[in-house]
Amino acid sequence: MTQNLGAPLPVFHDRHCDLSIIRGKRVAVIGYGSQGRTHALNLRDSGVSDIVVGLKADSATRQKAAADGFEVRTAGEAADGADVVAVMVSDEAHRDLWREELAPAMKPGAALIFAHGLSVRFGLVEPRTDLDVILASPKGIGPRIRELFEAGEGVFCLFGVHQDATGGAHALGLSYAAALGCGRKGILETTFAAECESDLFGEQVVLCGGTVELVDAAFMKLVEAGYPAEVAWFECFYELKLVVDLMHRLGPAGAFARISNTAEFGAYLTGPRVIGEASRAAMDTVLAEVRSGAFVKRLMADHDAGAPELLARRRALGQREIEAVGARLAEIGSRARDD
Repeated sequence: MTQNLGAPLPVFHDRHCDLSIIRGKRVAVIGYGSQGRTHALNLRDSGVSDIVVGLKADSATRQKAAADGFEVRTAGEAADGADVVAVMVSDEAHRDLWREELAPAMKPGAALIFAHGLSVRFGLVEPRTDLDVILASPKGIGPRIRELFEAGEGVFCLFGVHQDATGGAHALGLSYAAALGCGRKGILETTFAAECESDLFGEQVVLCGGTVELVDAAFMKLVEAGYPAEVAWFECFYELKLVVDLMHRLGPAGAFARISNTAEFGAYLTGPRVIGEASRAAMDTVLAEVRSGAFVKRLMADHDAGAPELLARRRALGQREIEAVGARLAEIGSRARDD
């Protein structure tokens, strides 16, 4: 039986968006990494002529932004006088950036735009009441969003208005999202909380945490059982992309229709055993930690201490056996191309 999924989210396309709104604004893009660069370039190519990039005085990306033809200032200088301030730096940097540079500089009635709702949802940023506060979260990594934009296509975008001080936040947010190219695909209206909490949950349970641990645990189980590490790497890691690509294109049922009967039958028998009640109970705990703010509290505590836990875990991940096997196979492939 199909579960009631509730009412679908409102969806907007280019025909619902007025690009002249964002084209008439002075936009400060704070940060020039994966998302920041794409936002700035797509905005400019959509007809926004007054764009300034805000970066630290010693930022390594200042030269890149300047080479792309943008005026580069510090974050506070960029925000001063801007109509729209798009914050595109890492989540953990929002708190201090807001308090020290953006809040004192932003003019009344300006708009503050985020690509992720974390800092507003969990109080790292507490926007002034005279500001519009908007979510414009394209669903893709920056370079891919840019690539699709240049090809005349777009990605889905999650959009929301947290605070409408001027009465024009909704129209402005849609205009901004359309300038990124998202109106070509679909702009879905939601809330900061829904975007942020589901994003954190999805990253931890499926996209990053769950996938990495499942792959590594299965790989090591085969190695410890005496199977060649290279064979285990192919079966538990390498072929994952083939199946995920099928699911992305056709959905789970469509993907299963394309795999062997052996793989499909085994999946039905084993999937619910691997992802069983213990896994679902762990998901409940993760979601509770996300909603309560416990995860963000731990994230910021680590950040304030200089990120010792993050860096230690990053080093440990790089030392896993699956990494060494992958590197060895990459070298074999590279040598074959050179021969």
